[in-house]
Amino acid sequence: MPSAVAQIPAAPSAAALAHFEALMAFETDCSDVHQAFAADAVDFVLLDVRSPALFAAGHLPGAVNLPHGKIVERKLSQWPAGTLFVVYCAGPHCNGACKAAVRLARLGRPVKLMIGGIEGWKDEGFALAADPAEAAA
Repeated sequence: MPSAVAQIPAAPSAAALAHFEALMAFETDCSDVHQAFAADAVDFVLLDVRSPALFAAGHLPGAVNLPHGKIVERKLSQWPAGTLFVVYCAGPHCNGACKAAVRLARLGRPVKLMIGGIEGWKDEGFALAADPAEAAA
C-alpha cells in the first residue's frame, strides 16, 4: 500500500512545469524581496496591507502601508499603471494579502503575493522596521 504522499500519483512533468512556472508569476518569497532591497534593485512597490497600528509596530523595511480594504485607484495614482506591487500581510494564517491582490488585479495592476508574510520574513531572520511616521499611505 503506498504512503499518503504517493497514493495520488505526481502530475506528469510537463503539467508540473506549467503549474510551477505559473505559480512563480503569482508569488515571490521573503528571500527574493530581501535580496532586491539589499542589492538596491527594487523594481516593485512593497505593500504592507495590514492595519496602520500593526504596520507601526513593525514592518518590512521599505514597505508602504496600504490596508487591503483601502486599495482604490485614487490611492494608487502616485504609481504608474505598470508598477508591480508585492503584497504581504501577517503570514500564512492571514488572507489579507490575497484580498489585496484581488483588489489590485481588479484595478488592472500587476501584483505578486509575498508568501510567508511578516512571519516568514522574521523566520528568515530578517529585521523589521518600526516607525509610526511611515504608517501613512
